Amino acid sequence: QVQLEESGGGLVQAGGSLRLSCAASGRTFSNSVMGWFRQTPGKEREFVAAISWGGGSTVYADSVKGRFTISRDNAKNTVYLQMNSLKPEDTAVYYCAADATPRGLNSFRSGAASRGRYEYWGQGTQVTVSS
Repeated sequence: QVQLEESGGGLVQAGGSLRLSCAASGRTFSNSVMGWFRQTPGKEREFVAAISWGGGSTVYADSVKGRFTISRDNAKNTVYLQMNSLKPEDTAVYYCAADATPRGLNSFRSGAASRGRYEYWGQGTQVTVSS
């Protein structure tokens, strides 16, 4: 069982930065793939970024490549999402998610963007980017 709690959301001007954190409880965190997703009203939850269990491999949505960075600290049971050069279209509720199923690297890469892979979800944190 993994419980997730996001923090760090807020209101920022376009071009600004925010860092989201996701604190996890449970012994399986260091063996879990961690992901960030986001959702706006009336739209499906979309993939943002994911990181492998050891942090050595990452996957990003095209819309955030070069602007967002996902990282993790397994000693602190925390995953981060550094968001730079924010745009109004980044406004959304951001969710942290955990995939605790053991996987190889190829499986991680091929399925990181799939919502169905993730068994555990946080409650979300609102990010609002003003123009």
